[in-house]
Amino acid sequence: MKRSDNLLVARGLTDFEDRLITADDLLSELQENCGGCLPGVVAVPELLELVRQGRELGLRIAREFHAYDGADEVSGFVRIHPLSDEIGGCELFVENWQRTPPKAGSTREMADRLDTIDRAAAEITIRLDQAQRVQLLDSSATDTTAFEDQVTDNPGKVWTHYVDLQGIAHQQPLHWRLLDGVECRLAGSERPWRVRLLPIGAANGAPRGFELLLVADRPIYEESQLDDSEYSPQTRFIGSALTPVLRQPIARIIANAETIRAKLAGPLKSEYSEYAGNIASAGQHLSGMLDDLTDLEVVEAPSFSTISEKVDLGDAAKRAAGILGVRAQNRAIKLEIVNESEKVIAQAEFRRVLQILINLIGNAIAYSPEGSTVTMATAGNYAGVVSVSVADEGAGIRGDQAEKIFNKFERLGRDSSGGPSAGSGLGLYISRKLALAMDGDLSLAPISGDETASGAEFTLSLPAAS
Repeated sequence: MKRSDNLLVARGLTDFEDRLITADDLLSELQENCGGCLPGVVAVPELLELVRQGRELGLRIAREFHAYDGADEVSGFVRIHPLSDEIGGCELFVENWQRTPPKAGSTREMADRLDTIDRAAAEITIRLDQAQRVQLLDSSATDTTAFEDQVTDNPGKVWTHYVDLQGIAHQQPLHWRLLDGVECRLAGSERPWRVRLLPIGAANGAPRGFELLLVADRPIYEESQLDDSEYSPQTRFIGSALTPVLRQPIARIIANAETIRAKLAGPLKSEYSEYAGNIASAGQHLSGMLDDLTDLEVVEAPSFSTISEKVDLGDAAKRAAGILGVRAQNRAIKLEIVNESEKVIAQAEFRRVLQILINLIGNAIAYSPEGSTVTMATAGNYAGVVSVSVADEGAGIRGDQAEKIFNKFERLGRDSSGGPSAGSGLGLYISRKLALAMDGDLSLAPISGDETASGAEFTLSLPAAS
């Protein structure tokens, strides 16, 4: 390592698995501060990507990089020299190494982002006055009835009166900053809870009040949910255990990825901001799959039923198209509703009809070429049946694919390398289950034998309203 007035140079060596094997002090310190070890996979995302590109392509790369080591922002200019195929790996030369304190605004923005995440995750929200006395409580938790009763029966006390603080033996109330982040226990709940105290406004240098958030360290899990004999063991595990356990961590992944994408945690090169956006999209996709697993549990329960009401199928199609309008615009796909003004009334449940149409239109958008049209059309009363269809201009569904399209976990006969990202394979299965529960059906129109024919058309048939 060499040093001049404003120039620091560090060297490192990686192997064929992109592990940093040797490194000068500066590079070794950055590796450890970013959560890596020596030897270990390069822990700086930008450097790792450059090393991987240089190794795989066998090209020399010279580029600026940025990193955050937990205290300062680090930047430099790195030269990647791939080694021979027999040796593998790359040699790194880092020049113009600089450290700068993070921007003052980024820390505040990051804190605000974390506060937003905790607000979304909190199951109990309490409004406190300036003396930390409870004024208003709102809870969505199902295991805190005893705690809520305590507050109701003895109103107006300092919030610490109602909870059991963990690791705090001092007389209460302490200064609010000393209580922000501590753990506590609530009467009737077996889950540990984390306290967030967020000040509201300021009066003579002190907050006018507080927003108290109680965030559980894990989702509620009720054994009674697993004892219902109406559900199969596989469905009980998916719907009652797996889904609630995963939902909160996935929500945090999405929120953190969005924080990185928006560069609220510090400066970041555009390509890495895009990577974070991809992570957020993948998290949202996984969240949608969890919704499918929840719906699977519902529709497979023997006791499942729908309500009966009059549903305007044209209006339902219009609403579904509106919900998915932005997604269609992103791919320059036109959503067209035929006979929109005609009243075609079904006897069904509006919420379930809308759910089916959103799934059908979403699939049509995903599997249609850019610049094409997805068409929705309603058909009037025929032998006591009305219908709404969704047709696209995609590759279509032929042969054995059409025969098993409504099977559980079937993904339209396409793998993830041939088109849109594969979903859960449950959307059409659940949609048909919903249609059958409303005394209707969901069908796929057979494609003609003409090899030039394309597109798929799904039709939801329902009883006509009397």
